[in-house]
Amino acid sequence: MFVIYIKEIRSFLSSLIAYIVIITFLVAIGLFMWVFPDTNVLDLGYANLDPLFFIAPWVFMFLISAITMRSFADEKRAGTIETLTTSPVSDISIILGKYFAGITLVLFSLIPTVVYYFSVRYLANPVGNIDSGAILGSYIGLMMVGSSFVAIGMFASSITDNQISAFIISTFFCFFFYSAFDYLGELNIFADLDYVISWLGMYFHYQSISRGVLDTRDAFYFLSIIVFFILLTKTVFGSRKW
Repeated sequence: MFVIYIKEIRSFLSSLIAYIVIITFLVAIGLFMWVFPDTNVLDLGYANLDPLFFIAPWVFMFLISAITMRSFADEKRAGTIETLTTSPVSDISIILGKYFAGITLVLFSLIPTVVYYFSVRYLANPVGNIDSGAILGSYIGLMMVGSSFVAIGMFASSITDNQISAFIISTFFCFFFYSAFDYLGELNIFADLDYVISWLGMYFHYQSISRGVLDTRDAFYFLSIIVFFILLTKTVFGSRKW
């Protein structure tokens, strides 16, 4: 697994896509944090990072899909998938190596945003008047959302040899699991089941963690999503051996 992980990290860092993804993410978040009039913290007058944590999952839907679309689709296109499937490394080790490499790139994207925390903390009146617990919870929740998106993106890449198709499928599934259930719960026909339906979506659990209280039920939900899509990827990947 570690060999695959290092190989993927080197592949990411030797290509433009990793840098484009990270820079695009930081620019998008920076615009919402400091420039756009309806969301920037200077106009809102509150010492928090709400704009960052609101927009980041939506940006991740596209950027993580762009990162993961090549996970297996590119291997199939290049003809190296057969080498992987016949190597002594187990299927799950290959998948987990690629998965943790994807998570590492997500983490690389988030680390620079810590600068925003210290900036807002300094701008607060009085200085330091910021809910650090809620912000830490939001970062944890955002990593869980990002980790789930990576698992979804890898599954999308495993079922096609076309990177664009993998990107579209991944973006759709990320949107569906993050936000669709919340919208469905607001429909009148589901009035009696709104809580249950909303609970099925990532947004519900992300908001729960963002309050600064880490509930094991929220952690279990995200872990279930991750394991489910990793197992689906293993099933698809393993089927190529037959």
